[in-house]
Amino acid sequence: MNILILGGGGREHALAWAVSQNPKCDKLIVAPGNAGIAQIATCATLNAEDPAAVVQFAEAEAIDLVIIGPEAPLAAGVADRLREAQIPVFGPNAAAARLEASKSFTKEICDAVGAPTAAYARFTDAEPAKAYIREQGAPIVVKADGLAAGKGVIVAMEVDEALAAIDDMFGGAFGAAGAEVVIEEFMTGEEASFFVLVDGEDVLPVGTAQDHKRVGEGDTGPNTGGMGAYSPAPIMDASVTDKALEEIVRPTMAEMARRGTPYSGVLYVGLMIEDGQPRLVEYNVRFGDPECQVLMLRLGAQALDLIQACAESRLSEVTVNWADDHAMTVVMAAECYPGSYVKGTEIKGLDAIENDSMNVVFHAGTKAEGGKVLATGGRVLNVTARGESLQEARDRAYAMVDRVEWPEGFCRRDIGWRQLQR
Repeated sequence: MNILILGGGGREHALAWAVSQNPKCDKLIVAPGNAGIAQIATCATLNAEDPAAVVQFAEAEAIDLVIIGPEAPLAAGVADRLREAQIPVFGPNAAAARLEASKSFTKEICDAVGAPTAAYARFTDAEPAKAYIREQGAPIVVKADGLAAGKGVIVAMEVDEALAAIDDMFGGAFGAAGAEVVIEEFMTGEEASFFVLVDGEDVLPVGTAQDHKRVGEGDTGPNTGGMGAYSPAPIMDASVTDKALEEIVRPTMAEMARRGTPYSGVLYVGLMIEDGQPRLVEYNVRFGDPECQVLMLRLGAQALDLIQACAESRLSEVTVNWADDHAMTVVMAAECYPGSYVKGTEIKGLDAIENDSMNVVFHAGTKAEGGKVLATGGRVLNVTARGESLQEARDRAYAMVDRVEWPEGFCRRDIGWRQLQR
């Protein structure tokens, strides 16, 4: 098979790594890719958010399957055009991608099917939104309605912080994503990420993980795109998983089909769990980042078989084979992230780290230039390891972190701390 993956971050490196393990994969192209991806695939220059350009490229390269990594190409309708051109694609169409592209749309769907989620209100003007916040008090959650690259959510512990978030959003801090704002009750409990494949009809759970959103150890400081993750998530036991499927996921998928916009692709189900009861935090219409990295390391080559079955509406024919193992990824980020950070610093020591089925350094924001690996983003490396226990996976991951020579980078040293303390 000739396979094209759209994207250039750590999630796409993990997808490319898993796909490349499968003997079905003859040619693998990633657009745009990064320095790490270039070691296992051909990187191509392509506007991944231009549906016509993607179709033209896929036809010219005789691509048999397109895997869409990030959310922006999905919202732009790239999957729609590929399906029109009869090119198999993994990812929902633009109408179904509204489950991530619009927070208010997701709330509307939850209301329609009675899915348990946070109480909310939505606003298109700042003053009514501020009045609502003052009435509700804090803690409270303020979300930009549209796509904001994982950064449009403010968990405000004080009223003034929430009011400032309203000013930022309506002031253009998140561009068009902040033209409408959703304000939610603050839910207590423990968060988990639940991933399912959907082919319009069938739903297949493919893994759980727990992410660490805040930049500081002990889950302190501002939210980020994610500073590390581990899989599986112990809180997602059989009872919680069944409730999430029957009360949230399956009703949502049935409602999408009823509306004429059946969902096809991976669905990231962000959950808050308290006293054994899951409530929906959010949907994403792609693999989480960095949760994808721990899932792919555990799934390996079978990931391609599952993705292909999903794209070809054959999910009922496949099963997921899990090893009784654990995986952890530690995000190495540029100093001062998620604030302003310097790009172009050199990363050394990567050649000395052996990547294998148990240990992989996935690149998230890098480029190769003049024989050097340079940092190009905020979250730059995802140092990922497997083990028979979470402690073993943690020890391996941090041993690799310590071999990376990058003075301008940092990481949290407590990924998995809650579970390890148990």
